[in-house]
Amino acid sequence: MNLKIQNYYQFLEPLNKELALIACELENSIFTSPRTMLTHARVFVENILQFVMKVEKLPEDSWVTLVERIDILSDNGYITNEIRDALHTVRMIGNQAAHDTRKFRYSEALLSWEAIYLIVRWYVETYGPVEFEFPDYQDPNPQVTESYDISEIEIRLGALEELLTTTLTVEDLQPVVEAEQISSIDSIAQPVPPGFTTIRKLTYKGEELEVPYFLRDAFLLPQRFERSETYLIRLGAEQQARIMSELPNNLEGLSNHVKRFGEKNEEILFAELKNYIEEEKIRRDIIIERPGDLLFFYKTDYLIITEKIAATPLTAGLFTGFPSLLKQLHSDQIETVGQLPRELVILAKYDNVGVGTVKSLFDQIKDIQEETTDANV
Repeated sequence: MNLKIQNYYQFLEPLNKELALIACELENSIFTSPRTMLTHARVFVENILQFVMKVEKLPEDSWVTLVERIDILSDNGYITNEIRDALHTVRMIGNQAAHDTRKFRYSEALLSWEAIYLIVRWYVETYGPVEFEFPDYQDPNPQVTESYDISEIEIRLGALEELLTTTLTVEDLQPVVEAEQISSIDSIAQPVPPGFTTIRKLTYKGEELEVPYFLRDAFLLPQRFERSETYLIRLGAEQQARIMSELPNNLEGLSNHVKRFGEKNEEILFAELKNYIEEEKIRRDIIIERPGDLLFFYKTDYLIITEKIAATPLTAGLFTGFPSLLKQLHSDQIETVGQLPRELVILAKYDNVGVGTVKSLFDQIKDIQEETTDANV
């Protein structure tokens, strides 16, 4: 998926990638969640001041508050009144956002954004390379593409802030010389598409599997796991592995919850989870690229269902080779193609219906679709 997002602070990446990434996330959250932006803007400037105090060898303890840092730097002449006021603006609105349940406005986030510009410019011009020219202020643009969920933004910002506190050193604002050490600007323009932030990692015997945010509570439909279907059904009966968030971080020993299953089943499930996650990533890209379309999926293949196709009756005259499935569908009042589940593999729940039958149904719908398209050309 080619998700292109232009962010103002891209120019900081060659000097300090962590600062650039956090600023990018703050910008993305202004029109998504002013509260999130304001809360983390406060943390952002506090990290900068921690670094400044370290460089200037000013006394500090872990308990020093942001207001105390501002006062120390101001009293010792390290910041101007303009920068002091900007820091207090970010601090005070950030404190409110962290504790007040009221709705915060875009205008408040924009006020903090302007203050951040003054602070970051002062920081880079004071502690960065002399030859670096800081660009003029730029208002953020509301994102017209899919945006990050609030919880996902929080995860991304939290991880970046932790990284910043452990990597910020005196050398971090010096430009990188070797070309191979400079990350592409595109990496900050599009770190990962919304929903693709790693929410957790599953492990099995030393192997790791990253779970993206959009799958955090995904229902693990047993029929999607051809070799682990029965295993997942049995685990589900024990209230284990019904959804992604129920899975333990380490899959070793998961089979202990059910009888007659063992390590081999754990190994197979882990492998099928890898495939499942990759299929879901492909599907998500398709759904994002086709907003408003009715889509039917079979693995990573899909069909765009038009009104005409949706109204097609599920009869033995049009669909051949699986009369038992058609009969069971009719008994559940599923009479037309449009009434079928979007995830067609769910149909494998019916008696004597396997994935082969589902694939046949999918292919026959595709054939009807193609014939309809050809007839209209």
